[in-house]
Amino acid sequence: MSDTIRELLAFGADDATALIAPEGASLDYSGLRRVVAALGREMSALGVSASDRVAISVPNGSIAAITFLASACHAAAAPLNPKYRESEFEFYLKDLTPKLLIVSADSGDAVLEAAKTVGVAVATITGSLGELTLGRASTADSAAGDGPGANDAGLLLHTSGTTSRPKVVPISQRNLARSADNIAASLALTSADRSLNVMPLFHIHGLLAGLLAPLSVGATVVATAGFDAFAFFNQLSTFAPTYYTAVPTMHQMVIDRGQRHLEAAAAAKLRFIRSSSASLPSSVLEQLEALFVAPVVEAYGMTEATHQMCANPLPPGKRKPRSVGLPTGIELAVLDESGVAVAPQATGQVAIKGATVVASYQDNPQATEEAFRGGWFLTGDEGYLDDDGYLYLTGRLKELINRGGEKISPLEVDEALLRHESVAQAVTFAVAHKKLGEDVAAGVVLHPDAQVTERELKDFLSLTLAAFKVPRSIVFLDELPKGATGKLQRIGLAERLGIGPW
Repeated sequence: MSDTIRELLAFGADDATALIAPEGASLDYSGLRRVVAALGREMSALGVSASDRVAISVPNGSIAAITFLASACHAAAAPLNPKYRESEFEFYLKDLTPKLLIVSADSGDAVLEAAKTVGVAVATITGSLGELTLGRASTADSAAGDGPGANDAGLLLHTSGTTSRPKVVPISQRNLARSADNIAASLALTSADRSLNVMPLFHIHGLLAGLLAPLSVGATVVATAGFDAFAFFNQLSTFAPTYYTAVPTMHQMVIDRGQRHLEAAAAAKLRFIRSSSASLPSSVLEQLEALFVAPVVEAYGMTEATHQMCANPLPPGKRKPRSVGLPTGIELAVLDESGVAVAPQATGQVAIKGATVVASYQDNPQATEEAFRGGWFLTGDEGYLDDDGYLYLTGRLKELINRGGEKISPLEVDEALLRHESVAQAVTFAVAHKKLGEDVAAGVVLHPDAQVTERELKDFLSLTLAAFKVPRSIVFLDELPKGATGKLQRIGLAERLGIGPW
């Protein structure tokens, strides 16, 4: 079992394919280890040591993957969304205090101006897939050092900061290696597998389930430029992946395009499809399985757990619709408000502990104290365990809608809306109300050429939902508001859409 990213990369056979770029270039494990070591020597020549941080702003793809691996092998990698604005780059660079910022020729001016303002040294990564350089020629007498130890930071990511200042999450080398092992084991990954990574490489989902987990068993990663619904089925045909992992909104777009690509879907022969980072509506799971004739595995993850905490088993194991599955390599409990574990079927806060759970937040003792209680990390998610130990999520505690004392899970309303034949996507959210405190609203995206009125949708919901759960307002949108990783943004959505207060 690996304890560091450097050890993890040793699992691939030298002549096996490690990375494939969408343009067709590929790199085997021997070449991957060689270019990672060369970049490490160049980082050392630039003054980077194992205890330093290396920020990364490189567009998604094979170069971003190698830049992350090299940075994490020789220091602590801090990948940033290359689409940030200059002010956002300034915030994150000040917060991370990196020794070096790595960019590419197409990273844009915003990050360079921010680096100049903050005073961070910049290196540009150039060259072909197997001959990448930071502009410091490697020599025989230059060395990259021993690299970080198991307890040293390997990755730094910020929480989303939806309702407060984003928190820095230092993820250790051991956290990363153990999480990759856990994910690979839960998915029964082998060297014969091929991951089509469509997730961003500045987010824990793509870095772990799309990249590190397959590399940990010597499998192949197709490092795409990110999710593109129009290119997706061509990528299936060209690269013949055995799986892909994505967020529910991406899966919904795959389904929407799928009717035009039924032959490609049938020929894909995916071993499984994985979904994580948000709750997957049952209707989406059913449509995906029908489209690809492959099992859909729903998983549950978060940054502070180094991604995956639970997953539904692959066949012949039992997969349960609406459940995020069984714990994978961690301990999990559902706690009441006093921190006591509740019985099966009782709702409470999901708490975890284990080798993939981070030790603390960076320089934020208050947040650390609030999140860690009695040896448990409190996830902020509400849910319950069934009699078989499968976890069901009922929503984020901060996203639950409190309508005059009635607690409403937005996920339940989402599910009900998606059962209507005209609704392709849905997001339910709270709107401030002067008397009730909060009331319910929803946004929907319709299928192409579908027509339905707000009144018809409300009447439809009234057939299955209590009256207080039916949204007071349903707005029709061209697309749902999503974050950089494709996750739905519920908190603050009413203000962004100009709805309420009522």
